[in-house]
Order: sequence, then C-alpha cells, then structure tokens
Amino acid sequence: MNLHDDLQQRWWNLEAQLVERFGKKPDLDAVLYLIGLQEMQLFDNNISKETKQDLMHVAVCTILSPSGYYVLEGKDEDGWPHFKQLKALPDMGLREQEDFLKDHVLLYFEQEKFAE
Repeated sequence: MNLHDDLQQRWWNLEAQLVERFGKKPDLDAVLYLIGLQEMQLFDNNISKETKQDLMHVAVCTILSPSGYYVLEGKDEDGWPHFKQLKALPDMGLREQEDFLKDHVLLYFEQEKFAE
C-alpha cells in the first residue's frame, strides 16, 4: 500500500462519516465549507456566495496552520479571523494540491475528535 492509497482510504472513511451525519457525500470544497462554518460557528441558512468563499478561506488557513503555513493574527470586530502566511505553499500539480489539502483536512478532523 502506498501513501496515496492510505490517504484515499482515510478520506473515504471521513466521507462515510459525513454521509452518515449529513445524508450526502461531500466533495473537498464542501468539506472546507463545513470546516469554515465550524470555525465561525455560523448556522445561518442564507449565506451569500462571497461569505461561502470567505468561509472556505478560513478553513484553508485553519487546516494549514498546524503545519506552519499560517498563523492566526486575531479577529476583526465582526469576529472573522485574520491569518498571516508564514511560508509559501509547496509548488504542486492539481492532484498533489488536492491530496495536500485532504491530508490536512483529515488531520483537522482527527484533532477535533470527529474522525475516530
């Protein structure tokens, strides 16, 4: 079994848990959106497209923070976190970028005690 196979299996396990909880299979963007909602504690059904993009940005910064790519600088008056990029992201192709994000998503859920 190679590293990609292990990542894929762990991703499928997470997808199965999310299907069980939410009733449909999420793609990577949906999972990032979910993380953004969790981080912001937003439970509004009427979220604009721009806010959804902002939530996904919060998610990416959050999941990459433990690896030293971003650090939380603070929150603004509306409660939105602001991150500072500490180092450049690795130069990768699309498949590698997706695997990189999936690996960090899995670490996030493991730390949040969801994907047990």
